[in-house]
Amino acid sequence: MQVIVRDNNVDQALRVLKKKMQREGIFREMKLRRHYEKPSERKAREGAEAVRRARKLARKKNEREG
Repeated sequence: MQVIVRDNNVDQALRVLKKKMQREGIFREMKLRRHYEKPSERKAREGAEAVRRARKLARKKNEREG
């Protein structure tokens, strides 16, 4: 990942970097990798995330359709 610093404005470059990292999911992955996660726990978590995504998608679809 690369960010260009313009006019010695490091604060703006840092904000851009953080936004890119957030979009890529790096912060989330770092949080998950702090501790070892057993394969069974990982499978359960990913399944729950899939259910959550599906419900959210269905909710948005219902809002659009009425």
